[in-house]
Amino acid sequence: MHAKTMEGLVGARTNMDLVNTPMRVYKEARYKGDTATMERAMGYACELSDQADDYKAQADEGMKEEAEQAREKAKAECEKAINERKEEQKKFEEKTQECREADTVEVSEEGKKLLKENTDLGNINAPKAEGDIDREPVMYTKAGEVSRTEQAADFSISV
Repeated sequence: MHAKTMEGLVGARTNMDLVNTPMRVYKEARYKGDTATMERAMGYACELSDQADDYKAQADEGMKEEAEQAREKAKAECEKAINERKEEQKKFEEKTQECREADTVEVSEEGKKLLKENTDLGNINAPKAEGDIDREPVMYTKAGEVSRTEQAADFSISV
């Protein structure tokens, strides 16, 4: 709590408590019929009440200042959060851009010849050499990991 607010609240409360004493004196003087004592007691009560009003105004001013500081702090925190979010978004975009960049493969002339020789229709049914390995087709993800895809099983239903 702001110091000005605290001082205003404590001062107002104290002066309002102190008003009770002159008011009690006023009531006793009224029963006795002593008008001079009644006037003096009312004067003290009015002074204390005015001081309580001054402290109340001070507390109100302190609360306004405190609210303004809280608004500024909230605005600063919001701007900070926005900047952090923008930085995170920028880092994320950079990371995704790195993932999007693909490697290029160049096939040499010898490789092209070998590919052509192995893909001719006459060579499809050619017997495999001893070192050849039967491999299933493999799919890769953008991250470069092997994606396991399930082969669809052949089903036949007779009715």
